[in-house]
Amino acid sequence: MSDYAASLDRAFEQMPEYLTTDVRFSIPEPIVIIEGKTTVLKNFLEIADAVNRDPAHILKYLLKELGTAGKLDGSRVIVQGKFTNETIRSQIAAYANEFVICSECGRPDTELVRSDRVLMLKCTACGAHRSIRKRRVRAAVAKDAIEEGGTYDVKITGVGRKGDGFTRVDKYTIYVPKTIKGEIVTIKVNTVSGTLAFAEIVERKSTE
Repeated sequence: MSDYAASLDRAFEQMPEYLTTDVRFSIPEPIVIIEGKTTVLKNFLEIADAVNRDPAHILKYLLKELGTAGKLDGSRVIVQGKFTNETIRSQIAAYANEFVICSECGRPDTELVRSDRVLMLKCTACGAHRSIRKRRVRAAVAKDAIEEGGTYDVKITGVGRKGDGFTRVDKYTIYVPKTIKGEIVTIKVNTVSGTLAFAEIVERKSTE
């Protein structure tokens, strides 16, 4: 082995572990279901653990950005209003970009610290510091209608006289054949007539 190759091997062996932490960093896909007039983020604490931040801090951010009220309920979060999976996902990504990811090296090896009453993001990987920007709150738009062709994650809350499961989202009653009470499913709405909607199963999630 040449001197250069040997030196290169030694350099790699001496590299600090944080240089590879960005590869391991992954935010779990939000598990979002609509229950009546509320939205449930079922794996909230799992997400909080992944980004290594105080759940209360994340919840406060989400509620401000969504422009709504909500609460922590065990490992999940319940918020008022109906929000799509994409809306929740984008808000969590925005939180990570603002409060987790280092803007200098792009790694998640950071911590929140206060300096002279200013909240700072300190990177333990590269040593960079930056202040947390005070941004104007932008409320996300809640989903307020069921649309033909739309897909939704819902919880079946009852069974009709003909044996079809149903759920209620805002003013709509949605019938979903071949479902049972308590089942969580992804549905596709085929027809909307007044306050009634008829849907088909896209995917079965779980049964509570």
